[in-house]
Amino acid sequence: MSIINKILSKIVGSRNERLVKELSKTVKDINDLEEGIQALSDEQLRAKTQEFKDRYESQESLDDLLTEAFAVMREASVRVLGLRHHDVQLIGGMVLHNGNIAEMGTGEGKTLVATLPAYLNALSGKGVHIVTVNDYLAERDAEWMGKVLEFLGLSVGIVASNKPPEDKQVAYACDVVYATNNELGFDYLRDNMAFTTDQKVQRGLNFAIVDEVDSILIDEARTPLIISGPAADYAEVYRAINHMIPNFTKQVESGEGKEIVVEVPGDYTVDEKHKQVFLTDDGHSKAENLLIDAGALPEGASLYDASNILLMQHISSALRAHILFKIDDNYIIDGDEIVIVDEFTGRTMPGRRWSEGLHQAIEAKEGVSIKKENQTLASITFQNYFRLYAKLSGMTGTADTEAVEFQDIYNLETVVVPPNKISERDDKADQIYLTLEEKLEAIANDVGNCQETGQPVLVGTSSIENSEAISDLLTNKKIKHEVLNAKQHEREAIIIANAGSVGAVTIATNMAGRGTDIVLGGKLTDDATDQQKQDWSVEHAKVISAGGLHIVGTERNESRRVDNQLRGRSGRQGDVGSTRFYLSLEDNLMRIFASEKMATMMQRLGMEKGEAIEHKMVNRAIENAQRKVEGMNYDARKNLLEYDDVANDQRKVIYTLRDDLMDVDNVQDHFISIRKQVIGALFGGYISAEQAEEDWDVEGLHNALKADYKADFPLQKWLDEGVDVDELESRIVEGLSAICDYKEELAGSESMRGFEKAVMLQTLDHYWKEHLAAMDYLRQSVNLRGYAQKNPTQEYKRESFAMFTELLETIDIEVVKSLSSVTINENTDASDVEQQDNEATESQHNELGATGADNQEVEALEQQTYQRDDEKVGRNDPCPCGSGKKYKNCHG
Repeated sequence: MSIINKILSKIVGSRNERLVKELSKTVKDINDLEEGIQALSDEQLRAKTQEFKDRYESQESLDDLLTEAFAVMREASVRVLGLRHHDVQLIGGMVLHNGNIAEMGTGEGKTLVATLPAYLNALSGKGVHIVTVNDYLAERDAEWMGKVLEFLGLSVGIVASNKPPEDKQVAYACDVVYATNNELGFDYLRDNMAFTTDQKVQRGLNFAIVDEVDSILIDEARTPLIISGPAADYAEVYRAINHMIPNFTKQVESGEGKEIVVEVPGDYTVDEKHKQVFLTDDGHSKAENLLIDAGALPEGASLYDASNILLMQHISSALRAHILFKIDDNYIIDGDEIVIVDEFTGRTMPGRRWSEGLHQAIEAKEGVSIKKENQTLASITFQNYFRLYAKLSGMTGTADTEAVEFQDIYNLETVVVPPNKISERDDKADQIYLTLEEKLEAIANDVGNCQETGQPVLVGTSSIENSEAISDLLTNKKIKHEVLNAKQHEREAIIIANAGSVGAVTIATNMAGRGTDIVLGGKLTDDATDQQKQDWSVEHAKVISAGGLHIVGTERNESRRVDNQLRGRSGRQGDVGSTRFYLSLEDNLMRIFASEKMATMMQRLGMEKGEAIEHKMVNRAIENAQRKVEGMNYDARKNLLEYDDVANDQRKVIYTLRDDLMDVDNVQDHFISIRKQVIGALFGGYISAEQAEEDWDVEGLHNALKADYKADFPLQKWLDEGVDVDELESRIVEGLSAICDYKEELAGSESMRGFEKAVMLQTLDHYWKEHLAAMDYLRQSVNLRGYAQKNPTQEYKRESFAMFTELLETIDIEVVKSLSSVTINENTDASDVEQQDNEATESQHNELGATGADNQEVEALEQQTYQRDDEKVGRNDPCPCGSGKKYKNCHG
């Protein structure tokens, strides 16, 4: 911030302070209405909802209704839940309604805040989605807050992963819908694979309130949602390459950038900052020799030959699996499955799989069964899904450090809402030790001292492996404790409920109950007796006198935001509490990103074993390291978005085409239109008025029409009769039209319309699926063009546009070919065509049937409109007939 800006902010306040001050004026207006609203009976209060709806229909805006609607919701909450919205919660509600992000600390009641904008925006009748990170929170919040919304006459739905489509349709039709981000995204993709409109479950995406918005829109932004089908099976290749990896040795290097010095030559180098492994020249030679010995590579062949690119990808995936991905850190083994552990939340993600063969490589490494690779059928990132909403907002306790990214990518401004009560938490300075062993000993001593005084402790770790190591240490020191990580996620609610009890020690990964509060003295049940309440008050007082909840951070995370989340577990609603992070120079963040000068400086200070250092300069170095990581992650997400924006534009076109087809029962006019375009393009490739007549390929056109469109027209005879070029083209179009009309007479109009629609949808889906696979390959290879001084992003945009243009042409051509080639004879009745229509529909149902957030594998299409036995010829390749023309201008 410049000096001028600092001076101005002191005079007029920061932008955040000015926004809060402006919203506080509306809070005063809401408070002025409270006495009058309290005087209303329950029926009169409920009738306000219909009154607001009528006023909205009479052109009053939601902004006009805000003051009264918020006052009504506050009073309804008091009557139903016994909870009155604080003034700061009203400010948070207005921030959300305005389409921004409300940063509100842990315990400030964000769940209750969401009811305010949800009620107001539901008055429009267009629906509101409240988005949570898991099914438990979605169901809990819907049952808890749903009581207030239903009291005011609104309907509330829950969308969970285990619900059938019929139940989801009912839920999505409600005024307010509670759902997880995953299920919303997958339902959107499934809807755009549906065969008929009544199979869709979602309605328009109007307004979303995203809880834990940083987790969903930042942490998970780089993880695309993918519905996929099985592709080729390379299990044996993965097993063979897995046995080769132990033969590779790591190259030891010192220095950075251009100053790198090779200390010990090896076969691969590791870039821990970017989480990549690269083969050296020696490594390439060793890999080729091992593959030749195994018979997987011909003698004298190179890994970089076009036919061997897949082998190179398998080796790269296997190296990353062995060197960068660790069990109980990045994944766990559950039965015969490799289950991913989210690096930010510490939660398991069943059904999720790493792409580009990495998941199969890890399966080979761990000796579990290797599943088939998948082919993408539909995909979207959370970045692009949530940008589809007409209005988007979010709430979290930690958003300010990512405010720039929220503004740049989602156009969401972050507003820090002041707490209802100022926190009395004491954030102690970090303690830095030379070695990991010294750090762990200090942690154990701190935890032991707290337990002796009755102060509850939450120990935050970055991985399952670390949480279990600290658990073993505390066990050896006879310190009683609980462990909360992905392996004990079923007990999460019980562990968190008791984490604030006298002397409780809880070791937790970052999953530590986001969305749930740690109550000092332990959580009191809703049906607690007077005696239990009295006992709880005594326990609560003991914890307060002991200093409240103490947070112990075992290392700094890559993001300051995750550290702040851990700190935020303590000092809720003005409670006392304390936090301290313990670090060592062996921690990953310090080792990879912090300067080597820090270790030298600490040694020069004459630090002895067991001594810790607390210094502002060290803290600054750590924060600078975190900023480096945050910047790199932001660049990665932004880069991903640039590529996905291209796919997103194409996705919108295809999904619009599908919707247009599904919204009408009669697609005959559309078919007639594309048939005329396709035949016109085909005709122009053989015969043109601008060419000399001797250059016309009449026979080629005749053969193409006969082979691909089952139309045998006497073209040469018509030309001999003196028909001109335009008339010849018209006769071909009219002839094809007459053939289709004849087939329609045999089958019946209604059956033919259904069959046309089925073929169009199936062809569109089939070639879109092929296009997605081609886009994946392009995405993986385009970065190599940087070596030719070309911008990979621009190259990707240019080539993908050409591919998409060709896709649209191909879809039209294949639809006309399929519908022109369908055989209907005089013995065929309407039921036969209906059966073909139903088979096409059933094929589509099969593709959707196995699709889910927990099971993303989809059965391959059993029915295809058009199938080749020979190798596919590209439309711009030379025609196999030997004419010398491009395939698209000859037999294409």
